[in-house]
Parts: sequence; C-alpha cells; structure tokens
Amino acid sequence: MKTVLVTGGSGFIGRGLVKALLARGDRVTVLTRDVQRAQAALPGARVATWDPERPGPWFEEVDGVDGIIHLAGEPIAKRWTEPVRRQIVNSRVETTRLMGEAIGKARRKPGVFVCASAVGYYGPQPGDKVLDESAAPGEGFLADVVVRWEEAARAVEAQHGTRSVQLRIGVTIGEGGGALDKMIAPFKLFLGGPIGDGTQVISWIHVDDVVGLTLLALDNEAVRGPLNVTSPNAATGEEVARALGVVLHRPSWLRVPEAVVKLGLGDAAEIITTGQRVYPRRAEELGYTFRRADLVPALQSIFGR
Repeated sequence: MKTVLVTGGSGFIGRGLVKALLARGDRVTVLTRDVQRAQAALPGARVATWDPERPGPWFEEVDGVDGIIHLAGEPIAKRWTEPVRRQIVNSRVETTRLMGEAIGKARRKPGVFVCASAVGYYGPQPGDKVLDESAAPGEGFLADVVVRWEEAARAVEAQHGTRSVQLRIGVTIGEGGGALDKMIAPFKLFLGGPIGDGTQVISWIHVDDVVGLTLLALDNEAVRGPLNVTSPNAATGEEVARALGVVLHRPSWLRVPEAVVKLGLGDAAEIITTGQRVYPRRAEELGYTFRRADLVPALQSIFGR
C-alpha cells in the first residue's frame, strides 16, 4: 500500500487514476480548489484544499507521502489569447516549480514525482517521422511550454533526489471526457469526417492505458525521465474519422476545412490540424502490455459495441 498525493484528481484522467489507486488499496489525497466537487466525484479519497499559485498550508500534504502524481493543467483547446497563454504556462510550469518547492521543504520527501507532460513536446512533425523519447523537442508555443514544464519536473530530482517521471500524454480517449466528446459531436449529426486532408498523424491513447502507464511510473523505480504515453498504433486523421464512422454507424466523408478550424481557434488550431507520430519505446522496453492498443476495439469498448 502506498500513500499518494494527486493533483488534477477530479479531471478526466484523474478520476480513473484515483479509482485505480483506491481499488488496489492505496491511500489517496487529492489536492483541489473545489473540495465539494472532488468529494462528490472521488468517494474514498481524502480531499484537501490547495492554491496552485502560491505556497500555503497544502505544503504539509507533501510531507511523508510515498509519491506525487501531478496532473493539473489549464485546458489548451481554446483560442490562445495572451491571458490564456499565461494561464497555460502558469498552470503547468509554475505549479510544477511550486510542487518542487514543497518537496524541498518536506521532512520526509516522496520517493517519486510523476508529472503530466504532453506529446506537444515534439511539435508538429511529418507523419513518416517516428518519435520516441530520445527525439529532440519541436518548435512552437506548445513545444516551448512543454520543454519548460519538463525542466521544472526534472529539477525536482536534480535538487531534491526524488525520482522524476514526465508523462508525454497523447490524445486521450475514453468514456465521459477527453478528446472524444468533441470528436463525436459532428458524427452524431451525420456531419463527421477528417479535418483538412486527413494526413496529420494523431498519437492517441485510451484512458485505461494512461492510468496503466501512470501506475507503472509510480511503482517501477527503473522509470525516470520522459515516458511516451501513447498507443503503439498512431492513426491519421482520415483513419480516426473512418474508425469513428464504423463504430458509430455514421458517414465519415465530410471534410472540415482547416480554415474553418483556424477561424474558431486561431493559433490553437495546430492541436488538431497538425500532429506527430509518437511511439512508446520506453513502455515497450519496460514490458508494458497495452489494454487498448488498436483504435477500433478501443472505440468499441467506449461505446459498448
């Protein structure tokens, strides 16, 4: 049994993770700004208040836990105005630095700090380029944010000796949240199809495997540094649209022009108009067995088909 501190526990990934931790007998404390919401969403977990922007009494929650899983972060799928850009940076980079400060002040420091990251680290890349954890960072706003985010996470190990893992999470699908909610809306209206020419590669992953790989990072002392959290079978936008059409029994031929997406999201449109082929090399080396490695069965598991 472990004592685990989780931020972002009431989010889409966090809910599944906290449930899995509790199911195996771990003691879980969730740090949150909305205590009532977290208590309702996470029965069985202890809930404590935190202010992710400044030091406070929540620092005491870090002292003596076996591990920390830091998932908190502002959503990025919205127009990147300057205030939004600052929120995206602060909710990732600054909260991670603050968590490092709390670890530094703990009398008994946690053994591991597992920090969310993102495949945005690699930036937009051509689909024929396979990217494992050794690949260099890409360019652009998201890549720059993720580089700084991971630097803050690695500093925890360099400065305080706590093993640090950075989860480079792909486009996450699952029931009740994540990217899928937005992806299926046009299909329900018989308006589904790929965005642009559909050649952009989407490095996706089922939420069950995000949870599985997070637990691997928490438990296995051989895991440190970046860990690609994606299915080994990335898919193009065209393939994703076709798979959704098959599972939902809807047409998947109506293309959405890139210009329409850019009109709505501005620079943030790169999230869905570009992509990268990310491969989970480290997970493969560690012997992780994916529960949902193939797209159509993964979608069928979500929709009960």
